[in-house]
Amino acid sequence: DGEKLAQEVSMNSEFDDIDKVYSSNYIRTISTAKYIADKNNLDMVIDEDLGERKIGITSWDEYPENFEIKQFNDFDYKLPKGESLSEVRDRLYESLINIINTNRDKRIVIVCHSTAMMALFSKWCEVSYDSEYKFNGKTFFNGKWNYCEIFKLEFSDNNNLVSIESIKSK
Repeated sequence: DGEKLAQEVSMNSEFDDIDKVYSSNYIRTISTAKYIADKNNLDMVIDEDLGERKIGITSWDEYPENFEIKQFNDFDYKLPKGESLSEVRDRLYESLINIINTNRDKRIVIVCHSTAMMALFSKWCEVSYDSEYKFNGKTFFNGKWNYCEIFKLEFSDNNNLVSIESIKSK
């Protein structure tokens, strides 16, 4: 079902005339990015810095109760071998700025993960654990993550976020 959904999502017109496709090194994101890359006759670039937050456990039995809420309420909270949301935000932001600087004036697709994206969005936006996300006081996302959410971000020449919108699959 995930492969079918990725293929359908790749048909969105927002993915026409793309210059570069980046993906985290996770199989799910690569499986999604490949359809967008193929549609545009591109090779994808794998960037492990686009990966999801590292929780810091070796077994789901170790997963702390209310871990996600604790992290959301304190962006510096983390497990001993994991990452805080602040660290995730900084890692993704650094990778994003590098991608932007390397691909000036190009249309870029980045396939990433929900928690990592939420952390990155917190750099510029009001984010909520279970409610709306706002940029410059305007709601752009209802906060309910589904599979394959699409966001369009536009940046100024000096790498400031100018606009963000949620794009619905067509």
